[in-house]
Amino acid sequence: MTSLRPRIYILGIILCIGTAPLNAAPPKSGTTMPKSAAPKIVTKGIVDPDSVAALKRMSAYLTSLNTAAITSEGSLDVVTDDGQRIQLDGVTKYKLRKPNGFVIDYVSDAKSRQFIYDGKQFTVYAPKLDFYATVPAPPTNREVLDTIYKRFGIALPLEDLFRWNDPNGVRVDSLKSGYLAGTATLDGVETDHYAFREAEVDWEIWIDKGDRPLPRKVVIVDRTDPANPTFIARLNWTVNPAFTDSDFAFTPDKDAKRIELAVYEESGE
Repeated sequence: MTSLRPRIYILGIILCIGTAPLNAAPPKSGTTMPKSAAPKIVTKGIVDPDSVAALKRMSAYLTSLNTAAITSEGSLDVVTDDGQRIQLDGVTKYKLRKPNGFVIDYVSDAKSRQFIYDGKQFTVYAPKLDFYATVPAPPTNREVLDTIYKRFGIALPLEDLFRWNDPNGVRVDSLKSGYLAGTATLDGVETDHYAFREAEVDWEIWIDKGDRPLPRKVVIVDRTDPANPTFIARLNWTVNPAFTDSDFAFTPDKDAKRIELAVYEESGE
């Protein structure tokens, strides 16, 4: 499992029970690009060490947080059989607790999904269908993310943002190019704008300047499809909010139907 699993899924597409919900939001008028921040011309195949250092610094900061709450508004292009791009919107809200708790709640007009980990069990819940599936889970967030991907093919959004500082260097090794594209003000926040390329995707990330390097916006372009479908997410963070165990508990209603998660078998394995 190298690269962004598959890359187009990392920040807003939740793979679960054969469905892929997305996050969505159109660009806001509060975004500006200073004239001094003209894109930098970079030699093909060059990964600027400073851009990698920025990703590692971001991940180190995120993993240092005891708790976090995030709202992600995003949009995803879905390509029809005849090559037309259709944009789908949605909102995902997150509650994160170190080392063993998270709730991810995706809502759109078409569907909704909740992913809950309480330190002992991992649950997928479809509120509109009133179906849920619960499985035993390992004792840490990182182990849960690895386990549910390997066993069930579920790749949760935002996960990659926390992995750039991993000591094994797998994520960094997947980069084909990377550089500082400029600076931008997003909703009143000064950010550095980085652009990266991997084997199958181009992606950009805007990271807050200063001592809180929070990712503010992400754009991912899938180069494996001739239509180049694009995913965009804008992130609003609350750092170290107060949570209790009840925030990570799942109690099904009396009419909810329990189902089983299908075991995932990746092709070629």
